[in-house]
Amino acid sequence: MRILQPPGWPRPRGYANGIAARGELVFVAGMIGWDADGVFHSDDIADQVRQTLLNIVAVLAEAGAGPAHIVRMTWYVTDVDAYVRAYREIGVAFREIIGGFGAAMTAVEVSRLVEPDAKVEIEVTAVIPDSPPPEQE
Repeated sequence: MRILQPPGWPRPRGYANGIAARGELVFVAGMIGWDADGVFHSDDIADQVRQTLLNIVAVLAEAGAGPAHIVRMTWYVTDVDAYVRAYREIGVAFREIIGGFGAAMTAVEVSRLVEPDAKVEIEVTAVIPDSPPPEQE
């Protein structure tokens, strides 16, 4: 994976302008902040982001991938002001669960999500690198 950073551009904070990667593509559908039983434990956006990120990691694991393989994230939030107010808590959860790498990210406010209690929905694209060629003896 290679971060795309045009010369002279300021480095974005918390994401990358672009990513170049080669390997097996993994697409994670929009995940929301409920648990494996479809139960929301909080209506707080930061709490829902934390659970959403845990859900993403669980789906990635099914493909043999992990957070470091994420190249793109699209965040849909129902209240951008609440999202901005929760930056600190969201950042803590992101670093704990996903790590400190920079994926290409987009965040947009939407009027609502299909699940009425959801405050955030996140889609992910990951790339598992091609295996290196076997060493020749």
